[in-house]
Amino acid sequence: MSQHPSLKSGGGLVVKRNVLKRFERVALLKKRGQWKAGDRVQGLRKTKADV
Repeated sequence: MSQHPSLKSGGGLVVKRNVLKRFERVALLKKRGQWKAGDRVQGLRKTKADV
C-alpha cells in the first residue's frame, strides 16, 4: 500500500510549531536576556517561537 503524498517527509514544507518544550523556552528566554541562571523553571513566561 502506498503512502499519500501529503504524508511523505522531506520536500520542503516547514511548519512553525506553536508549542515549545520547556528546555526550548528556557533557551529562547536566555537568548533574549529574560532568564538568568537560578530562575525557576516552572511558571515560565509565554514565548513565541522564532521562525
